[in-house]
Amino acid sequence: MDGMTALEPARPRPRAFWGDARFFLGILLVAASVAGVWLVVSASRQTVPVFAATRTIVPGEAVAADDVRLVDVALGRLEDSYLTADALEEGLVATRTVTEGELVPQSAVGAASAAATTTVVLRSAVEVPASVKAGTVVEVWEAPLIERGSYDAPRILVPDATVVSVTRDESVIGGGAASLELVIPRADVAAVLAATSDESALSIVPAAGFAR
Repeated sequence: MDGMTALEPARPRPRAFWGDARFFLGILLVAASVAGVWLVVSASRQTVPVFAATRTIVPGEAVAADDVRLVDVALGRLEDSYLTADALEEGLVATRTVTEGELVPQSAVGAASAAATTTVVLRSAVEVPASVKAGTVVEVWEAPLIERGSYDAPRILVPDATVVSVTRDESVIGGGAASLELVIPRADVAAVLAATSDESALSIVPAAGFAR
């Protein structure tokens, strides 16, 4: 129309900067989340070779290459808590019982020179339960000999011993008796030797709280 100014088309408003910033911030958050998940998964997949026991190892026993095998496990921050290939040295002994298949903790082994235990072989005057085997904690009881065929009341001689092995006598003459190799504290050795030399009757029974 004459005399009228044509309306100019409206120009789109420029996109606010804060809107673009929010978009890029969202991308960064998503990327950070994905990276975090990837790092967690990658860390969980990282394994290290550590030793596991191939048999039950009792306190005082030497820990040699034949007693352990390397297994790859994911330990994370606990890696330094277990025995690794470069830490298996000559002269190591177990300081506590390590059961078959268990990962060997660094705290469960030590130098033989520092061992506070030793092994003895004793014959039990009473039948030993079938549940008693390597690694079982037992008590050693002593009944002092008064005269031939007569004994005093039994008393605990060693309250905390660990079985290394059991040899059972299944013959009629043996009457189900057994000889046991035991790990005992060195402090108890003199008393045990005195009891055996005095012909005391020694009985090995499972310790309280352990299977009978």
